Amino acid sequence: MLTNSEVVSILSHFPKFEDTWLGLSYAPHMPKHMVKETREVIAIARKFNEEVANPLALKLDRLTHKDPDYLPWELVEEANRWGLYTMWIPKIFGGHGYNMPSMSCFSEEVASVCVGIMNVIGVHYLAVAGLTASGNIRLAKKILREVVEGEKSGKPCVLALATTEPGAGTDVEEVDLVDKGKVTCQAKRVKGGFIVNGTKVFISMGHVSSWTVLYAYEDTKHPSETTIGFIVKTGTKGFSFGSHENKMGQRVCPASVLIFEDCFIPDDQVLFSSALVKKFTNKPARDISQRYCDYVVSATRPGVCAFGIGVARGAFETALHYASTTSVNGRLLINQEWAQCMLAEMHKNVILGRLAYTEANNANSHRGLYRLLQSKPVYYYLKAMPRFWFDKVISPMLNWEITARVMGKLLFDMPKPEDQRCCSGWASVAKITGTDLGVKNCQMAIEIMGQKGLRQDAGVEKMLRDIKLLQIYEGTNQLNRLNAFKCLIAPQVPQAQVFEE
Repeated sequence: MLTNSEVVSILSHFPKFEDTWLGLSYAPHMPKHMVKETREVIAIARKFNEEVANPLALKLDRLTHKDPDYLPWELVEEANRWGLYTMWIPKIFGGHGYNMPSMSCFSEEVASVCVGIMNVIGVHYLAVAGLTASGNIRLAKKILREVVEGEKSGKPCVLALATTEPGAGTDVEEVDLVDKGKVTCQAKRVKGGFIVNGTKVFISMGHVSSWTVLYAYEDTKHPSETTIGFIVKTGTKGFSFGSHENKMGQRVCPASVLIFEDCFIPDDQVLFSSALVKKFTNKPARDISQRYCDYVVSATRPGVCAFGIGVARGAFETALHYASTTSVNGRLLINQEWAQCMLAEMHKNVILGRLAYTEANNANSHRGLYRLLQSKPVYYYLKAMPRFWFDKVISPMLNWEITARVMGKLLFDMPKPEDQRCCSGWASVAKITGTDLGVKNCQMAIEIMGQKGLRQDAGVEKMLRDIKLLQIYEGTNQLNRLNAFKCLIAPQVPQAQVFEE
């Protein structure tokens, strides 16, 4: 047997790639109640599928083809009745406080029926991540409390997040690329706030959102150093909607054009800026912007992986049912070796994708954005304390300056660069894996089903249209490959240069 010192000595001679043992490292720290809680979330998802998603999936797809201007107000109201817009909001903000990794399991379940319906729910949490990762606890509390009130009143308060511009899509997610893009959404400092001019495109759920997390730039020639985030209420003077895209897939979830024309946003709606974060850290503005962006995408890309694996599973289950009920030359397809091999391959893809988003969530739980909420003392404290305690005692404390400083330190000053790389790199690995395997399974399902698979009423044709979009949003898969290289491989290879062309 090796002694501990011998193990450390041996391992020190090998590259420390940040791609192994995440589950093993996190397991001793994971609150055991998370398992029971996640099972409850999966049960809720399956009930939602049975009562809402299954009856509506193909119906809504056909409806959006007949009426390309359709907006999913009724679906949003139904999701709000189910409590799905507050389910993963922490209890300190008035939400139900389910553990964040459980949302990936929920996403897989609902996406196995319709990833468009899941995105009507899930993209809301992209904006929630944008709020909470900013460290601006005061604004996060204000907006998320409105979401909670919207659930109680029956008037949904849905959030959107706006980054993509006509001349800069994937570029805006990397500080090494954003200066090479053509960003035009500019925030000009005026007395009491900012005047914003510019356009955002492909903004999921923009038309039905109540608030939008907006990213603009004080200097569009040097955006990496002047990123500024706002929270903007729909209906604000100077903020309007253009068209929404007539998409190939995920048609039930609108992708909107947002237009800002001399839109005044007051100082108390500034969510994030390097100037605000400078109170907590001396890191360069570029590093601050990248860390903020990494927090958001590290939390949301595993969810996109879960979307993809949900589609992969839906395609597998549809093909399995077809093979179990269809005979060729008097023999069921399920009993033919070629079909068995293809179905086994599809099932394998689902399993591997699920492992990928689980490991990415382990990284966030142990070394990233979730680490505080899912530490055992905090987790069980949040579970044990009654809601009135958070409403009457904790909530007022979130407005204190000392609370803001502590959160800023925790998010922007204390984390190690290797933790940031681990979370961001694994999120990219998961996103690539889940979305590519989802496409592969849809193609294989159509191959098994033949002409039947091309019919809209069979379901797989819609799944293939839906899944292609997943390879593009939350950073194209090619960007995510480069990010995975940058975060997980390049640190061990001194001569490696990323984003240099």
